[in-house]
Amino acid sequence: MSKAVIVGGGAAGMAAAVFLAEKGHTVHLFEKNEKLGKKIYITGKGRCNFTNACPQEELFDNIIHGRKFLYSAFYGYNNFDVIDFFESLGVRTKTERGNRVFPRSDHASDITLALEKRMKALDVTIHLKTEVTEVLASDGQIRGISLKDGSLIQADAVLVATGGLSYPSTGSTGDGYRFARSLGHQVTPLCPSLVPFLTQEDYIPLMQGLSLKNVSLTLFRKNKKCWDGFGELLFTHRGISGPLALTASAQIGEYLLLEQLTAQIDWKPALTQEQLDDRLLREFSGQENRQFKNVIPSLLPAKAVPVFLKLGIISPEKVIHDVTRQERKEFIKILKHFPFTITGLGGYNEAVVTKGGVSLKEIHPGTMESKKVKGLYFIGEVLDADGLTGGFNLQIAWSTAHAAAESIA
Repeated sequence: MSKAVIVGGGAAGMAAAVFLAEKGHTVHLFEKNEKLGKKIYITGKGRCNFTNACPQEELFDNIIHGRKFLYSAFYGYNNFDVIDFFESLGVRTKTERGNRVFPRSDHASDITLALEKRMKALDVTIHLKTEVTEVLASDGQIRGISLKDGSLIQADAVLVATGGLSYPSTGSTGDGYRFARSLGHQVTPLCPSLVPFLTQEDYIPLMQGLSLKNVSLTLFRKNKKCWDGFGELLFTHRGISGPLALTASAQIGEYLLLEQLTAQIDWKPALTQEQLDDRLLREFSGQENRQFKNVIPSLLPAKAVPVFLKLGIISPEKVIHDVTRQERKEFIKILKHFPFTITGLGGYNEAVVTKGGVSLKEIHPGTMESKKVKGLYFIGEVLDADGLTGGFNLQIAWSTAHAAAESIA
């Protein structure tokens, strides 16, 4: 059996270590942090949404980039295989809204501890606080790795599982991209993904902490609609976040590297403008002598009231019986097309994943092996493959780890 070295002790690295050791290989896992799985501990708000229980065919619908490339890996090791794997390791699981799968305990640590326990049972050698500085190859063949202390470790296979750039505090500092480039691989442009948007207008931070459900968000590029969605949104001190914003960032985030986008929120997507006007008239009924600023709180969340008054559609002091039909129409227009400008993306420190990575054109899709260096494999987030929220990015990690391990076996 061969000697395999894994660089990176995150989801993909730990899973690959287990899969390889189960086949009888000698496995050494190198992690520069003081513990394994640091990013796993913070995924799913500390609960670890480790896969999605959707029908297998729907996995591909939730992959933004690399869908075709991942075909073999997903069919070779699918989401239900992952659930069965963790159940076999003693992790009791549960499925929540959107088919998101979590440990039943709601503790992300269950995932990491289960993998650690299995690795130790299989005699995987784990090297913590050990930084790999270079992946070594010659004549198109992997040779091993070098460590920060100058040590050279020989290997028959090296699996790069270093993650991306997201959450750098967990150790994701782009080492894998450096290794890839040094060995002749292309790395596609990188940017944060599944990340909040930054906005321009000063009235957005006034609503910091306000969460909206069942709203529509529409984004425009050069006055043409480039994305729309329905769901939950959260206003922050710098812009907008929440599921809608994160999903949009994964699909159109690259545009923001080049230009600003305009955006609109429909606060009442279930109602037409005519229905909203009827609603307004009902609210105004019996309050004809009150000022508009004293009536509007019944129409909007408290944190939104100052913003709508600030936008000056209807003067705050205006008495209700003096509000004209045209003013009502303009107010409804803002409710249905609430305008703002998106200026950029939040940083890697708040991005769930990194978009971009080692070019998929240079990786065999069935095995994750480099087309340039025999015995060199790239797995997980370091690859130019990413998906939406809901467990799909961790599914990429598990499936690519399994594909690489099966290939080496």
